[in-house]
Amino acid sequence: MSFSGRTQVLNLYKALLRESQKFSSYNYRTYAIRRVRDAFREKKNVNDFHEIQSLIYCAKENLEIIQRQVTIGHLYTTDKLIIESSGNQ
Repeated sequence: MSFSGRTQVLNLYKALLRESQKFSSYNYRTYAIRRVRDAFREKKNVNDFHEIQSLIYCAKENLEIIQRQVTIGHLYTTDKLIIESSGNQ
């Protein structure tokens, strides 16, 4: 892989992890981070140029999906329920 391709992949990896950190739900956040790391580890030894380009394209699409899901998640957040206890009942 050329130097520019390597930096493009690393930048994409960092962007996916950074965007995954923005999920408000712990379960979604940890799942997304785990999937990103696992996918990049699984494909780290790919040397075919065309396969690398298709993987980069898929990763960019996944980044857009994560960005949309994070935005939707922030639109529909709910306030936490606060229960006040009073001394007199």
